[in-house]
Amino acid sequence: MGVAAKIAPSMLSSDFANLASEAERMLKFGADWLHMDIMDGHFVPNLTIGAPVIESLRKHTKAYLDCHLMVTNPLDYVEPLAKAGASGLTFHVEVSKDNWQQLIQEIKSKGMKAGVALKPGTPIEEVYALVESENPVEMVLVMTVEPGFGGQKFMPETMDKVRKLRQKYPSLDIEVDGGLGPSTIDAAASAGANCIVAGSSVFGAPEPSEVISVLRKSVEEAQLNS
Repeated sequence: MGVAAKIAPSMLSSDFANLASEAERMLKFGADWLHMDIMDGHFVPNLTIGAPVIESLRKHTKAYLDCHLMVTNPLDYVEPLAKAGASGLTFHVEVSKDNWQQLIQEIKSKGMKAGVALKPGTPIEEVYALVESENPVEMVLVMTVEPGFGGQKFMPETMDKVRKLRQKYPSLDIEVDGGLGPSTIDAAASAGANCIVAGSSVFGAPEPSEVISVLRKSVEEAQLNS
């Protein structure tokens, strides 16, 4: 398959009062990316962080900040997040049916990686055009729980989407987010996911570095066996 494993601890599960030291701790434990959940209280009921927090964190880390926009108007967030220092922006297909081309263009023109996400109930076919476009997204995020809250149970039925994506696009970054940990990683890895977002399973572990290592190993072994 040849797509590198990327483990992205979800900072939503970190101690927000100590975000800089939590970020440093995760990188020391072997994280590749830091996953930042940006929710507007509208697209999802929860309200989390925005550009000011990304900007503050960026002063303390050089890490890849993988920003997942759970917002109704993603276009409004591109410029502020680019200025704040976001590395990648993933928007939801459900709210960008009319302007995804403009969104991809704006995100990339600001030097960020563009990704598209879809909720568990959204058919995978809805993202194909974005992956096959002349100016395509570089990652697809398959939500493995309903977006909006941390700590939910992994939905194994979402793995069909991951399998279809991987068969169709062997070199695409495919991210999964929701309920991922040592007990669910093998299902995601064998379906073809290579970017793994993990929140409570990493932050709640006595040894987060061991969990990160288990996640990475599962992705790498699944690729060898595919």
